[in-house]
Parts: sequence; structure tokens; C-alpha cells
Amino acid sequence: MITKPTIDKIMEATDIVEVIGEFVQLKKRGANYVGLSPFVNERTPSFTVSPAKGIFKDFSSGKGGSAVTFLMELEKFTYPEALKWLAKKYSIEVEETVDTSENREADNHRESLMIVTGYAAKFFHESLLETDEGKNIGLSYFKERGFNKDTITKFELGYSPDQWEAFTGQAIKEGYQQEFLEESGLSVKRDNGSLYDRYRGRVMFPIHSFTGRVIAFGGRTLKNDKNVPKYVNSPESEIYHKSSVLYGLFFAKKAIRDEDNCYLVEGYADVISVHQAGIENVVASSGTSLTVEQIRLIGRLTKNITILYDGDAAGIKASLRGLDMILEEGLNVKVVLFPDGHDPDSYVRSVGTSAFKKYIEDTKKDFILYKTDLLLKDAGNDPIKKAEVIREIVESVAKIPDSIKASVFIKECSDLLKIDERALLSELNKMRMAKAKKDSQQPNSNSRQFVPVDETLLYEPVEQEVKDESGQEKEIIRLLLLYGNRMIDWDGIANTYIGPFMIAELSDVEFEHSVSKQFVELYRKEVENGVLPDEQYFIHYQDKAIVDLTVTLIATKYILSENWYEMHHILVNDEQKNMKATILGAIFHLKKQKVGKILDGLRTELQKTPDAADQDILLSQYIHMKKVEKSISDYLGSVIIK
Repeated sequence: MITKPTIDKIMEATDIVEVIGEFVQLKKRGANYVGLSPFVNERTPSFTVSPAKGIFKDFSSGKGGSAVTFLMELEKFTYPEALKWLAKKYSIEVEETVDTSENREADNHRESLMIVTGYAAKFFHESLLETDEGKNIGLSYFKERGFNKDTITKFELGYSPDQWEAFTGQAIKEGYQQEFLEESGLSVKRDNGSLYDRYRGRVMFPIHSFTGRVIAFGGRTLKNDKNVPKYVNSPESEIYHKSSVLYGLFFAKKAIRDEDNCYLVEGYADVISVHQAGIENVVASSGTSLTVEQIRLIGRLTKNITILYDGDAAGIKASLRGLDMILEEGLNVKVVLFPDGHDPDSYVRSVGTSAFKKYIEDTKKDFILYKTDLLLKDAGNDPIKKAEVIREIVESVAKIPDSIKASVFIKECSDLLKIDERALLSELNKMRMAKAKKDSQQPNSNSRQFVPVDETLLYEPVEQEVKDESGQEKEIIRLLLLYGNRMIDWDGIANTYIGPFMIAELSDVEFEHSVSKQFVELYRKEVENGVLPDEQYFIHYQDKAIVDLTVTLIATKYILSENWYEMHHILVNDEQKNMKATILGAIFHLKKQKVGKILDGLRTELQKTPDAADQDILLSQYIHMKKVEKSISDYLGSVIIK
């Protein structure tokens, strides 16, 4: 368990904007930052980060909390994992009550797999640098590819000895469990139940998660045997889903944000060579077809993708239709084609960094225009083929969600295709109407209509008001969070804080909403211990339900701009101007609600009870509670009026 002083240091050092900014492209808006949700696919930003409160709130998925909560939600970290990630980021030494750094049997299955892959990366890297076989075979290969020592260390490149059980035997000897060696794909089970190394005799490319942990491997053979596959990659596992991972993204994410552009290449060597040349905003889909999940990963960091192709024309044509997915996700796509015989790896080594960058700038083309030009050359003068090209190009343009951008491409394509712009627009509209009709007929269609918002007045997204039965209890929680540590300065009441005052006034009220009840008990316990908990105490609390409730209640959907009154001359009620009415109103509205439920129960009992004596008792209780209800109503009226 991580010690309390260590947790406090981590929380004090953490800049939530800086942390979330590593995963989401944020833009400043008013006092807060906004961006597209990393949890759901959306076109309009609903994700808000408040640096003043140290929280995020995603109004599309409903998720919210601190930087720790964000890491737990997005990267599926445990609470200690998230704290350790932040500690590493801010160079804070982690103190634990029990040393678990060498614990091979982690409590959670996922963490056990992570521990095994981390150990494997270290084993392969040391085999490359410290064994004769690794130096003579693996290291020689990497040096031939032009990779220097710093690059080899940074990407944790390695070598798996050409023996059946070199890795597996050592791992088992050091206490790693066979089930995790097999599940991670590092070892393969024989028919007799024993294990052998999957990657023997291969140079190793560790694949890192978005946060930098090794989750899988790609192993390349150095043999010329045609019966041996060139690459062997890790199988799917709990920690590795290849459709959701981009090779090199961990090392590229900062540069992608800074450059506002992502270079997309095909293989491991392309990424490493281009990165070593000082062009760090480069990732690869690791030899697989690009997926929507991978596109959205990039889309969290930038809206601009530049695809760097090698000179294989057949491969380019095969991938064209798949690239329409990028357009559909609202990203801008440019294409660069290298000279025959070159890929990004060979070309950057051949011409150097400056010439490589210049070549990209001079030859890059918008994907739609590049596709149009390429397909037209194939169609030649054949009118049927040309008609097919026109239809295919319009299909691509129809994928673009931005209507203005789509119309610009239609205009440019009409010049290239030598066809009237109105004919293209007509075809485009037909395709869009057909798609809209098809989407609307889907039984679980999630299509939404977006209404423009005047952002000069309203700029900060927030949760809608709670309308369920627990709403009044949650209102109490909200007031405790916002004003609990303020001193009371009301007539007849002084020298106390709002929080303890509210807790004392509500001592006779039983909260029904389970999380609200837990919250109030926590607050009461802290007050009894002489501590006045603030919102940060609950934002960083370990129980996710408490964090969710806290963030939902203190996040606000809209803030009126400073010029609201000047423009509209409409006054808006400010609960802080009459704190007595705000606090007492909430307390007595809750009490009135509870009394109302008691009265409902008594009415039901009266209708069910045939015995006259029992009825008299119930009636007496009912009359008493009606008097209580009236006194609360009278008090509420006087408080609110004052």
C-alpha cells in the first residue's frame, strides 16, 4: 500500500491539464479546457477539464474525477498503478507499507500479464547487449539498419536467443507463472504440457501502451528460410488488442500534439528510423490494416494525418478504400509517395533529415485529390471506368462530416474529373440522403441532431440537473462540497462553519440514496475527528462512486459570460448572495420531503388498517406529522422571503 505522505506529494505535484493533455488535445475555453471525449466517439467537444478544481468531466459518457480517476478509466489502471504512473511522471519516490516491487503474483490478472511482458522486454534487451549471440546477430542487424545506441535503448529493442527454452526456462526459474507466459504469447505450450519460446532466434520490437508499458512484441527472423514467417507478433490478450494500438505512439504523442500532425508509416523500422532522424511525430499500424480505433487514438492528439507510402503502387491502391475511414472520423488526410524502391526507413537514411522533410512538404497531396489523380490515370479514356472513378471519389467525399470541407473537395474534383460541379453535388447529396435513411432505419441508431450554440454567452459544458427522488439529498451534498468550509455569518448564528452546522441540523434525517448516505457519514466522521473535508478530499477519495458523485455535483454545465447582463439586462439568481436562504432552504426542503414520505406511508397504513384503535394511533401520528410539515413550510416561506 502506498503511504499517505506519498499520495499527498503526488496529488500536490499533479497538473491535471498536463496529465490529460498527454491523451486528449485540449483547448482553453474560459477558465477551463475542452476537448473531444476519449471515451466515446463524438464530433462536438463535451469533455471539460477544470484546473482550478483539479477535475475532468466527460458529459458524453458521464465519467469524471481527478487525474487518478482519468488514468483508471482510460488506461484501466488500478488505483495504485495510476498513482505510480503519476509518481514516475513527476519524479516522486513511492513509499509503500509493504514492498511489492518484486512481487511476481500481482493481485490482478491484468497486472500479472504486464509484469511478465515487462520482464520479457528486460530479458530480450539484456540478451541483445550483454550476450555474445545477441551482439553478433541481433546488435549487428540493428547497426546495419543504422540504429544508434540511444535509439536501441529508447525503443527497448532486443534479441531472443536461438534456443527452445532460453527465455521460458529463465522466467519460470525466477518465479513467473506458466499461465501468464502462455497467455501473453511469450511461450507456447507443447502437447505434453511443457512450454517453449515463441520468438527464438528473432530480433525483438517491444510494443508499448499509450502510457509506456510493454504490452506485446513483434519478432523479426534474420533467417532466409521461406518456410519461416518474417514477423511473429504477440497474440491478442487482456492487455493487447492490436486494433487499438499504434506502434511508437508512446514516443510520438508529444510531438504529434506539438506539430499538430501525425506521420503514419507501415513498419517498425520506418518508425524507428524516422524518429531517430529527429522527426518524432511518427507511428505505424504494425503491418495490419488501419482500424477505426487506431484512427481515433490519433484523433485525440491531432486532426491531421500524413500517410507516408513506399513505392508499391499495388499496395497503395489496395489501401485506398480503407483510408476513407479516416475521412469519416473527421480527420484531414494527406499522402506522400516515395520514389520506387524506397520506403520511409531507406529514404530518410539515404537523404537525411532536412531533405526528407523537404520532400514531404513538396510532394504531399490531399488524399481525395491524390486518389482522384491516381484512379483517373488507370481509367484512361474508358468512359465506363471513368464513371466508376467519379462514383468512387464522390463516395469518399460523402464520408467527410464537414459539409464546407466536402463542398471544397467537390469543386476541386470537378476540375480534375472535368465534370460539372452540380452533377457531383447532386450525386453527393443522393449518397448522403441514402446513408441518413439507412441509419435512421437501424434499430439501435445513435445518430444525433446537433443544434448550434452561441458560444459568446455559454462556454463551459456541464451535467444536467438531477431530477430523480435523490435530487434533494444530492443538493445537500453539493452545498457541503461548495460551501462547507465557509464561516457562517448570519443573524443569531456565528463562530461555526457551514459544513458542521448542516451535519448537526441533519442528524435526524436518514439519507436513502446509498452513495449520498456514504458521503454524509464520511463527512460526519471527519468533522468528529476535527477535520473539515473540502472538495479535494472527495475528488481524490479511493471509492469511485464517491468521486463520481462529487464531480457530477461540482461540475457546472454553463457559466454565464461576463457580458451577459450588459447584453440582455437579465439578472440571474446568485445562491451565494443569501447563503442563509440557500443552506436552510436546502435543509428544510429535504426535511419536508422526508415528512411527505412519512405522511404517504401513514395514509397507506390508515387505508389498510381495519382496527379502530390502531386507526386512532395512526391518525394521531398523521396529524402530528401534518403539523410538522406545516411548520417546515411556514419556516421555508419566511427564510426564502428574507
